[in-house]
Amino acid sequence: QVQLVESGGGLVQAGGSLRLSCAPSGRTFIGSDIEWYRQAPGKEREFVARIFWDLGNTRYADSVKGRFTISRDIAKNTVYLQMDGLKPEDTAIYYCSSGGVDYHSWGQGTQVTVSS
Repeated sequence: QVQLVESGGGLVQAGGSLRLSCAPSGRTFIGSDIEWYRQAPGKEREFVARIFWDLGNTRYADSVKGRFTISRDIAKNTVYLQMDGLKPEDTAIYYCSSGGVDYHSWGQGTQVTVSS
């Protein structure tokens, strides 16, 4: 089973930045879609951003366009979510998800808290 290891969450003031990382154990991301989701207290999990590993094409939720950037480092087999211009409403647990033809996995989640 593929495990996704996330890191980079924390506490930041509004307007600040954080960078989340997601890396798989036991396989590469080749052929995978990698997505970030988030879930705030009392709310449903929502889509944040997606990258297709092989081509690098990306997609974003409207709420984060222009502030968040999803990218990949092929040499490190790692996906990043660079979050700039953070707002209190970005506070949530952020989850990495990846899937290919033969698997689908979720990470354990990392807490992002933005203070006003």
